[in-house]
Amino acid sequence: MSSDNKVAARLMIQGTSSSVGKSVLAAAFCRIFYQEGYLVSPFKAQNMALNSFVTAVGGEMGRAQVVQAQAAGVDPEVRMNPILLKPSGPTGSQVVIMGQSQGNVTALRYHGEYQRMTWPFVQDALHGLLNDFEIVVIEGAGSPAEVNLKSNDIVNMRVALEANSPVLLVADIDRGGALASVVGTLELVEPEERAMIKGIIFNKFRGELALLQPALDFIEERTGIPVVGVVPYFKIRIPDEDSVALNEALEKPSVSSAEQLDIAVVRFPYISNFTDFDALQDETDVNVRYVTEAANLGKPDLVILPGSKNTLADLRFLHESGLGAQLQALCEQDVPLIGICGGYQMMGRSVMDPLHTESELEEMIGLGILPMVTEFYPQKHTVQSKGTILADRDFFSACTGETVVGYEIHMGRSTLDEGQLPLFKLTSNGVSYADGLQAGNAFGTYLHGIFDNDGLRTALLVWLWQRRDRLRPVEASLSQAALRESAFNELADLVRQSVDIERVRTIMGLGAGS
Repeated sequence: MSSDNKVAARLMIQGTSSSVGKSVLAAAFCRIFYQEGYLVSPFKAQNMALNSFVTAVGGEMGRAQVVQAQAAGVDPEVRMNPILLKPSGPTGSQVVIMGQSQGNVTALRYHGEYQRMTWPFVQDALHGLLNDFEIVVIEGAGSPAEVNLKSNDIVNMRVALEANSPVLLVADIDRGGALASVVGTLELVEPEERAMIKGIIFNKFRGELALLQPALDFIEERTGIPVVGVVPYFKIRIPDEDSVALNEALEKPSVSSAEQLDIAVVRFPYISNFTDFDALQDETDVNVRYVTEAANLGKPDLVILPGSKNTLADLRFLHESGLGAQLQALCEQDVPLIGICGGYQMMGRSVMDPLHTESELEEMIGLGILPMVTEFYPQKHTVQSKGTILADRDFFSACTGETVVGYEIHMGRSTLDEGQLPLFKLTSNGVSYADGLQAGNAFGTYLHGIFDNDGLRTALLVWLWQRRDRLRPVEASLSQAALRESAFNELADLVRQSVDIERVRTIMGLGAGS
């Protein structure tokens, strides 16, 4: 255990299992302490997620810690998530260390010497943040009681001990078995680890708190650890960590609505950066649904091909599922199609990976919708980009010349056929270059976060309504920045009301009202 002489106070959020709400609660505490005037940083030693982000200096990190940094009012940096695992197949992941890709590693190899090799990076990042910030809110992963993984732990109790951080243990009471999961977790961790757990939070509660009180009294008596909060089930739009959150939106039927556009997103087996579509989901006149089967695609107002961590494998999925042929047919019927990153690559004539950068496949025929080819290279392109909209056709005619911002994460390079005009002129790190392509009503770009640009998103939605011979039924698109701030503040208010914040402050050594 490290010495307790660091500048920052710290708080760690661990869970009895995955998907109990650790990430969102960590974001809530980041916002609460930010509102109190502290300089706050999030931290998660290791993330396994296909939702990633690129920092201002080009480092790649997990999206959950980006959201937490935004809640804390600070710029994201890779120290907040030093290790990122991006699953690229059934038994392997791309390993990103301190923002830089190290290539693909099998799960068996990673959970051994390779994982132990990453621990010094975790230590350096953690102690750097503890020195540079006033409060560090730390998130665990899964459960600290996974005995088969514990010997190589670099994200749960080993981090708590390294940081000398008190732990709040979170259980999801909505799924059932929460009391047993709390007691079981406490029984399985080591005595010195159990001593770090200073409070328990039950999350996603529905019902009357008075009816739950006997269970809370039992837990406190049985464990000797106080229940510091019961957080009600809520639906506040905070970006989700990974694609498990898509299940609620999966396979909604194609429904023609007079007041909502039907936007279908193809859910690839290796879908990445699905938060690209949060801005569309926030619009009241839009219904976003995720599709995995050709029978459920229908004839929507717009189809989107999202990013992919394994472009060739997901392109094969399109061909074998029949979705590829259906997408080609919809394009011939003038249904708009937008591809982002991996989805953009699939829309070309072919995708080549001669060095097996992403998968064992070397080449695959694309959908042939856009006049271009893509080839993969070992060097990953990770940048934040800003530029100008060049295109002046269709919905772009309403926003030509406007500024567009986003970020790029890709290893493929697409070559457009001669004479093709790009959608955007982008600049990153002082270098300007072209991006994107249009053919008919098919559009493609490498730019993640494209729909977060309010002007472009508004132009797109107005155009889609015009294609229905309708005026858009809402006056204007919502500001994404304003919505995000409102959601963080609403989340902080909810957690303040349902968690004993003064007790948490005491646990952290902040003292009442300090």
